[in-house]
Amino acid sequence: MEQFTGRRPGREPRPCATRGFTLLELMIVMAIVLILATLSAGRYEQALIRAHEAALHQDLFVMRNAIDQYTFDKQAAPTSLDDLVSTGYLRAIPTDPMTKQKEWNTESSELLLSPEQTSSGITDVHSVSDAVSPFENTPYSSW
Repeated sequence: MEQFTGRRPGREPRPCATRGFTLLELMIVMAIVLILATLSAGRYEQALIRAHEAALHQDLFVMRNAIDQYTFDKQAAPTSLDDLVSTGYLRAIPTDPMTKQKEWNTESSELLLSPEQTSSGITDVHSVSDAVSPFENTPYSSW
């Protein structure tokens, strides 16, 4: 007597369904990954611009502070940014993060910062970039 196995005679049992992904599932995952990559690229660009702006603010603060210290210590304003480097008030002229150059617009004034000051010279410094900040809506050269 034959034992009942639930199979038809002469046929092998079908293997279990394959455990892979369908093309539709792969396409959905790829679409989600592309959307996330696109969003993160935009965020990265914004973060990069914010970092450059923060560096510009810091560089301007340091150079303006060095100009003031030089003027009070020497009783004369510096005639160029190289004066700040040669006397040790700055290690080096910083690179403008917006233009990637070591060029800066300097502003000279006849205004004396102290009564003991003997000569005028550089009183302020600005970026040479005329690009406009997307966050502050002002040109970098006006900072």
